[in-house]
Amino acid sequence: MNPFVADMVQNRFVLASASPRRRELLSRLRFKIPYDISDYEESNQAEDPREAARANALGKARDVAQRHPGKLVIGADTVVILDGHILGKPKDEADAAGMLELLSGREHEVVTALALVGEGERVEHSCTRVQFRDLSPAEIQAYVSSGEPMDKAGAYGIQGLAGQFVTRIEGCYFNVMGLPVELLTRMLRSC
Repeated sequence: MNPFVADMVQNRFVLASASPRRRELLSRLRFKIPYDISDYEESNQAEDPREAARANALGKARDVAQRHPGKLVIGADTVVILDGHILGKPKDEADAAGMLELLSGREHEVVTALALVGEGERVEHSCTRVQFRDLSPAEIQAYVSSGEPMDKAGAYGIQGLAGQFVTRIEGCYFNVMGLPVELLTRMLRSC
């Protein structure tokens, strides 16, 4: 158990995500949280990308909460924002390469929204700014060929090979992985 969050709160958790990165981070924090995959259909149609992430996190948590009455469901959604537009998960290798070309040599924002649904609803988000160095076409192709970018927002995972592309980060590193752990702990402590 995590010593910083009440046991009775931890015993009520359900994670509305199948993300192996989120489960790994929760495990490192000594949270033993069951998970249930949401059927919620994500949308990036909100005018503000942060609001899209918040709506998606809440939609996932609400969907799973219907199947787990009395539990505290955690929903999360991570988006990569460049020039005010969301870079989602790539559709294919060409899409991944295109996203990485856009990110090359530029700063972008990663936003992860967290929603808690149980006896009430609460949604917050964390923002992190990430700077990439210039990437050569060969580096982009090698990274895409690794298969690593295919299931990740913005076509990269900072905890893997793409960590070599990052020259600066401002904000929570874990947020870029998809789970801002300080924000989550703070939200859970208020339950």
